[in-house]
Amino acid sequence: MTLNHGQIGSVYRIDDMQLPQKTEKRLEALGMTHGTTIQVINTKDRGTMIVKVRGTRFAIGRDISANIEVTEVKEG
Repeated sequence: MTLNHGQIGSVYRIDDMQLPQKTEKRLEALGMTHGTTIQVINTKDRGTMIVKVRGTRFAIGRDISANIEVTEVKEG
């Protein structure tokens, strides 16, 4: 599934990113690398998501989240 379909409060593992190289490198610099867990904190009406990666919160747009493949991490 893609990150833009993620549910608030759920945790996901990043499997793949199909983004322009510049955008992907920027996200990697922020800690969003393959295999990293990401938690959806909130979503906005127009598709913007507030996520938490490695203890840091930031917002990403719908165009970016729609191109990040994730797998849900089951707790427990």
